[in-house]
Amino acid sequence: MRDWVNFSEVKKRVKLDRVLRAYGVDWLRPSGEQQYRGRCPIHQGEGTEAFHAHLGRNVFHCFACGAGGNVLDFVAAMEGCSVGEAALRLHGSQDSTGVAWATEPKRSQLVTKEREVNPPLGFSLDLDPAHPYLAGRGMDAVTVSYFGAGYCGGRGLMSGRIAIPIHDEDSRLIAYCGRAVDSGGPRYRFPAGFQKSQVLFNYHRARAASDDQVVVAEGFFDCMRVHQAGFSCVVALMGARLSRAQKNLLADRFSSIVLLLDGDQTGRRATAQIASDLAPACSVTLLAPDTQPDQMAADQIRQVLTKVERRTAIRAN
Repeated sequence: MRDWVNFSEVKKRVKLDRVLRAYGVDWLRPSGEQQYRGRCPIHQGEGTEAFHAHLGRNVFHCFACGAGGNVLDFVAAMEGCSVGEAALRLHGSQDSTGVAWATEPKRSQLVTKEREVNPPLGFSLDLDPAHPYLAGRGMDAVTVSYFGAGYCGGRGLMSGRIAIPIHDEDSRLIAYCGRAVDSGGPRYRFPAGFQKSQVLFNYHRARAASDDQVVVAEGFFDCMRVHQAGFSCVVALMGARLSRAQKNLLADRFSSIVLLLDGDQTGRRATAQIASDLAPACSVTLLAPDTQPDQMAADQIRQVLTKVERRTAIRAN
């Protein structure tokens, strides 16, 4: 039996400005009292004045693609779902995450940078985990399901990409990163305003493990391939730099760090720098494969990391 939800109550409580920010729409500029305009986030048009949002009335309209309506219509258009499904998603997000969708809009919220760092999304995307791109990258169905990745066929920032959910250290969903499946557009796309330097991919799962040793990789697929090879305590920097916040996350939880970054010049240079940064806080093991982990076979990953485990066990004894 389908869940029942009061559409009027959802429209009353869920504020358009909060939903816009949850989708990473922070480029709109003021055009009047509680009114904003800018590029349309629904059809990703280039027109800078086509999309109009009135926060006081909780409505929007795009003069280019014709989309318009209330907050439920906006979510439905972004997700490619029905208004009823949009209402259920928003209603469910209030119940499951406690996100303050009903906060009153402030004139500066869409243009200010002084916001909560990586707030919870309060919604999730409907993704296809069976897209051939994932199998082509060596991901099996179990791994794809574990990390919640999949192809986004709806509208919005992740449309036409492999969307990878990102959580904070408290397991709250805070963003998706979209990986292009072809050569069109940027290879990776993050929501506007998302600060990846404040989090580590998969840290919430690694943190809950019993291990005191963690493998640190560069990218999402590196992390997933290491996990798939049998090493579940693994995180990714989402780049080749270690921020102060990421260093603190690692040092506060783990006593031993294994750096398994890419084998190119950038990766080797980053490995040396990160090892130097972490050395005062914990034990660090440097690995320098000839290639990047997501291009290594599972047996190769296991061979490299098993040697580290053996050396660690010998030192402990």
